Amino acid sequence: MNVELIAVGTEILMGNIVNTNSAFLAAQCAKYGLSCLYQSVVGDNAERIEEQLRIAISRSDMVIMCGGLGPTKDDMTKEVAAKVMEQELVLYEASLESIAAYFAQRKIEMTANNNKQALLPKDGIILTNNNGTAPGCIMEKNGKSVILLPGPPNELIPMWKESVVPYVEDKIHATIYSKLVKISGVSESKIATMIADLIDNQSNPTIATYAKVNEVHIRVSAKAEDESAAKKLVKPIVKELKNRFGNYVYTTDEDTTLEKSVVDLLIGNDLTVGTVESCTGGLLAGRLINVPGVSDAFKSGLITYSNKAKRKFLGVKKSTIEKYSAVSAETAEEMVRGLHGINKADVIVATTGYAGPDGGSDDKPVGLVYIGCYVCGKIQVREYRFKGNRSKVRDSAVAAALEFMRECILEYYSEKTFGSNDR
Repeated sequence: MNVELIAVGTEILMGNIVNTNSAFLAAQCAKYGLSCLYQSVVGDNAERIEEQLRIAISRSDMVIMCGGLGPTKDDMTKEVAAKVMEQELVLYEASLESIAAYFAQRKIEMTANNNKQALLPKDGIILTNNNGTAPGCIMEKNGKSVILLPGPPNELIPMWKESVVPYVEDKIHATIYSKLVKISGVSESKIATMIADLIDNQSNPTIATYAKVNEVHIRVSAKAEDESAAKKLVKPIVKELKNRFGNYVYTTDEDTTLEKSVVDLLIGNDLTVGTVESCTGGLLAGRLINVPGVSDAFKSGLITYSNKAKRKFLGVKKSTIEKYSAVSAETAEEMVRGLHGINKADVIVATTGYAGPDGGSDDKPVGLVYIGCYVCGKIQVREYRFKGNRSKVRDSAVAAALEFMRECILEYYSEKTFGSNDR
């Protein structure tokens, strides 16, 4: 089934907001075996919305539109879609009551223009909005479908999962089941090489790769008559990916982030952790602290950005900085030792580097980062060279620090197990 996405909103065209909805919906289309062939963005203009929708409906089986379902005059997606699909809009009392209840619960006055949101296609499928005021809807004509979703992601995403996914699965007369294999510490090009045979021979299941910051996600999707049958098709492929990439696979759970996998590893092994950061300026600690339950593991974090702070709080030697510079393996190691002397955590991670755009030299360019990691008495330091602007270098350094931490912890327990068996 061919699908087209249309995001409505002048604010997207102006660059005032980032179009994350289309990214989410495109990934969901891939997950459920829908071929997303076109994406577009159109401003809040009835003529242009109509033109774009007519083009989309002429070449696609399903059109998913997001945005323009609000109460104001420039919210006109629904009205235009009803015209194109030749649907009459009528007042849905149940939707009006739901909108009124939403305002009442928040003790906000409901203005008359909100009634507009309860005008919905007489012969359409109404999609309840449990997180906002604008209901969504589905209009059908001549075997084609137009799905209208609200613009705010915190409304669109739940509505998609709760109401649209069952509709899609019914349309394709099959169940789509997928697993996301998340890998860190292996480059996209190497992964592509290592799974080239699987890609070349794919049919059902299908395999798709997605590059992230210092990560690659591989989605394995299968279509079958029911979920059980689809799972049986997916399982051997996921097993083969785990065999090929080993510990570089940090999860197959859709909702597990790299930082959560690290926190789970820490808590699961009763380990405490501390961070000491220079170039990343607290971003690493922030990623860890975003994980619920991390208080069971996280002891403390320091941002020692200046050389003076490194010396004062961590005891980094002046001679070390003068001889090797603040961005060096030697400084990273002393930062690790310094924080361990303060909080005695089982795991310590340190970052120091040149994030740019200034600083650095021919020998030590912008993007050079050293990451030190202490795990239960053993310290390792690794050099990284990242590309991109200041923000990208810092984000890459944080992702690398999380992966390095995870690798060092797994290595420690692997060596510990091997040593006990050897004796």
